[in-house]
Amino acid sequence: MKLGGNKSRLVGLTRELSLAWTETKNHWRDAKSEEFERLYIAELSANVNRAVMVLDQLEELLKKARSDCE
Repeated sequence: MKLGGNKSRLVGLTRELSLAWTETKNHWRDAKSEEFERLYIAELSANVNRAVMVLDQLEELLKKARSDCE
């Protein structure tokens, strides 16, 4: 199982979304855009950060399991 590649892809796609959102905010500046950012963009970023930490932990556990089985 290649978690590193999946983690990199997740981080990269989230970075792309963040850049697109920054561009969108140049044209969409009202209360609804602030609400959207708070409810979805900020929440997504927090969840991705947690997922990356969990993927790191899972990768370490898998390494340990592999070495224990050898």
